[in-house]
Amino acid sequence: MFKTIQKRDGREVAFDETKITDAVFKAARAVGGEDRQTAMELTIEVLKLLKKKYNGNLFGVEDVQDIVEKVLIEAGHARTAKAYILYRDKRTRMRDAKGELMDAVEEILEETNRENANISNSPSAKMLQIASAASKKYYLTRLIPEEISQAHLRGDIHIHDLDFYGKTLTCLQIPLNKLLSEGFNTGHGYIRPPKRPISATSLAAIILQSSQNDMHGGQSFAFFDRDIAPFVEDVSDHETYQAMEALIHNLNSMHSRAGAQVPFSSLNVGTETSESARRVVKNLLLAYDAGLGNGENPIFPNIIFRVKEGINLDPGDPNYDLFKLAIQVASKRLNPTFSFMDSSFNREWGTEVSYMGCRTRVMANNRGPAVTDRRGNLSFTTINLPRVAIKAERDLADFYRKLSDVLDLAFRQLYHRYGVQSQLKVKDMPFIMGQKLYLDSENLGPEDTIEEAIKHGTLSVGFIGLAEALTALTGRHHGQDEESQALGQEIVGFMFKKINEAAEEYNLNYTFLATPAEGLSGRFVKLDRREFGLIPGVTTKDYYTNSFHIPVDFPISSFDKISLEGPYHKFCNAGHISYVEMSSPPLKNPDAVEAIIRHMRDSDMGYGGINYPVDFCTNCNLTGVINENTCPRCGSFNIRRVRRITGYLSTTDRFNDSKLFELKDRVPHI
Repeated sequence: MFKTIQKRDGREVAFDETKITDAVFKAARAVGGEDRQTAMELTIEVLKLLKKKYNGNLFGVEDVQDIVEKVLIEAGHARTAKAYILYRDKRTRMRDAKGELMDAVEEILEETNRENANISNSPSAKMLQIASAASKKYYLTRLIPEEISQAHLRGDIHIHDLDFYGKTLTCLQIPLNKLLSEGFNTGHGYIRPPKRPISATSLAAIILQSSQNDMHGGQSFAFFDRDIAPFVEDVSDHETYQAMEALIHNLNSMHSRAGAQVPFSSLNVGTETSESARRVVKNLLLAYDAGLGNGENPIFPNIIFRVKEGINLDPGDPNYDLFKLAIQVASKRLNPTFSFMDSSFNREWGTEVSYMGCRTRVMANNRGPAVTDRRGNLSFTTINLPRVAIKAERDLADFYRKLSDVLDLAFRQLYHRYGVQSQLKVKDMPFIMGQKLYLDSENLGPEDTIEEAIKHGTLSVGFIGLAEALTALTGRHHGQDEESQALGQEIVGFMFKKINEAAEEYNLNYTFLATPAEGLSGRFVKLDRREFGLIPGVTTKDYYTNSFHIPVDFPISSFDKISLEGPYHKFCNAGHISYVEMSSPPLKNPDAVEAIIRHMRDSDMGYGGINYPVDFCTNCNLTGVINENTCPRCGSFNIRRVRRITGYLSTTDRFNDSKLFELKDRVPHI
């Protein structure tokens, strides 16, 4: 009857009526319906209508599908029609995804996506980003349940590291002592235990790199000073310094993820009091203070100095000199940051709590021992708090109902992802699981699934934009109004309670994260502005404020900012961080930095740091705050500008647009 049909891309191909029969038959079977004979009879009705409507003229695939729907409904096959419509919609979204994917590839080939400030613009980075774009489309259209996929696309939630959804885990606190004492294998042969400090730190860098290749998030040593101490017991400061210098140079030059980035690396130090451990910390800090080859500010590792009363906080404490040195280096190089072991939520574990530069914290454990080493975050998902507040239209009861619903959705999504991750095999993560880095991976073989190990990991729900949510609900954020501050703590406390309930219900380590939003800070606000328009103080900027932070452009003293943000840390058991912004490096005022760090501790914070500009002319090596586009000494345009982003350091040329807008808005805290 018909010879040709027009495809969606404009091509004309041979018409095949059996495709109509097959589609109707599949839809019927999906709802437990008709046999193939009925499908063939319905196809005849479709052909009759096509002949009547087009009378020999060319028609397209969409035209046929419209008539199939009409015939099914008029013939009384409503359930089959619904199944057919759903299938058609799914196929349409899959085609759209392919088109969007090609657009994304075209854009990436011009310049690497800047969603992650640690990804370079190299050929390897471009290939990684192309694979990432394809992977995201696959998971959203083929694997993730429709309800969850649509919630992500709408901007109700954001599934972080979506491209790795079913392939690996987020991060890990690596048992460095185990690997250095036993040796390890990166896939090409056994690496024997080292004997000298420079060998130990070189292998430490390789371990971070190898772990990063198995995971998509950060890699950290929870007890770097303790684990390296045995290798410096009988050596000089000079040899120890050389080993630390080599480590820092390696971590700023060796690449992971097929050459696309250097490893996200963090080192926790400060509370070990043996002479050898103290030697490690002293020389690590001095090497970091010296910088890279031309004096440039190192980007990695992120050094996290543990602060603990009786160990390093006060004069007379055995490591007080190291605390003072850490403050001196932080006043020049932005690192170290500081974690507080005496906070109300860290105190019970003594000096065991470790952090990562991105703020991740892993400690309590519903499924095993409460330890930091050999555990990490499995995945995390952020809820769009401003969107919930906007939709509630200042009705607090409705706000909490909507917030409860979106939290439940996030719990289901994380559980779904956990189910997918649990089916990965040891051989899929050859270093992390194959070398037995994860807790309870010791008895797993290459073909075993990894659930027995990852039950110890955390599933984290995060949030962004408390300031904008409060503005939507009350007209003022928590830096402007005491009642808003009280409401902010009530909201965050409500979420924390819900997450603890989920941990009990699912018998997994659900935890609550102050999200380190990078690309997300701009994504959410763009979606909300498109749907709700410009709302003063809410959608008028190009980014949402990070987690519970006071807005970066709000004038406030450093001590007041710390006092307001401190109460939120205890709720965010998956990780938290607060900063104070300065206009220039406080090189000549370390006492002020120490006062800030002490006030963070007194305000019950878990983790904090100081921010300021660090600019470096790569032509003449001038270091300082360079406000012009050119170097004031030599006139060069080659200025390397280091700033902190989501906990880690990076150069501003790798910031995405929303983070550049945020950076421009930052004001110093007096």
